[in-house]
Amino acid sequence: MTTTGYVFADHGVHAREQFRLLAEAYDPLTLDRLARTGVRAGWRCLEVGAGGGSVAHWLAWRTGSVLATDLRPEHVPPAPGLTTVRHDVVRDPLPEGEFDLVHARLVLAHLPERDAVLRKLVRALKPGGWLQVEDFDKSYGPVLVAPDDEAAARYEAYLAAKERVFAAAGSDGEWGRKAAASMVAAGLVDVDPVPVTQPWRAGSPAVRLLVHHTHHLRDRLTAAGMTDDDLRRVRDVLADPGFRASSCVVYSVQGRRP
Repeated sequence: MTTTGYVFADHGVHAREQFRLLAEAYDPLTLDRLARTGVRAGWRCLEVGAGGGSVAHWLAWRTGSVLATDLRPEHVPPAPGLTTVRHDVVRDPLPEGEFDLVHARLVLAHLPERDAVLRKLVRALKPGGWLQVEDFDKSYGPVLVAPDDEAAARYEAYLAAKERVFAAAGSDGEWGRKAAASMVAAGLVDVDPVPVTQPWRAGSPAVRLLVHHTHHLRDRLTAAGMTDDDLRRVRDVLADPGFRASSCVVYSVQGRRP
């Protein structure tokens, strides 16, 4: 993952838990969509912003040839057919016309240079190769049931503070729904955006990720106006068995280089 525009530290005590929860929450969608490209043995794949390496490992098992890039590739365990390199997708070049499949999850929305990076990923594809990106549209994600109005307001204030943190770093919280149009503009064909929502409740993987962020992003959230007591109360809301919310929308978008 590039440092530009990225608010999560990819090192230290919180990084491994961040990667584990992301995999638990979103790998089922990602892997199902990747399988639909027909990815198979002999394909050359690029995993951008590999994080903890769960998707890169799946691709290596499936194809036997994966290049996984990240600013901190040491979080990706070794595996047969998997090569990891330290790489900043904004600043560093990529080989052109080399990959049958390029995948980036929850990467481009964080980058102010997202359109230029998207074009770079397209150029890295072979003719006929597939690009798959996944990103959020955070404009949707309502509370459905809460213990009381105050609890609902705390949850919404927490999400708003997170968005202030991301926006200050150049992230676009609605980019997920714009990704398909950006891929068409970059020259891809057969562009297929699939929007997905999940039920969020206490103990579900994505809600545990929200709880984790109260610790992982604590310094940024307090700078954005939350107090430690606010964050403690948010954790109480997220742990309440009566809490229900809809996730934001996750867009999984595929396109093919002609």
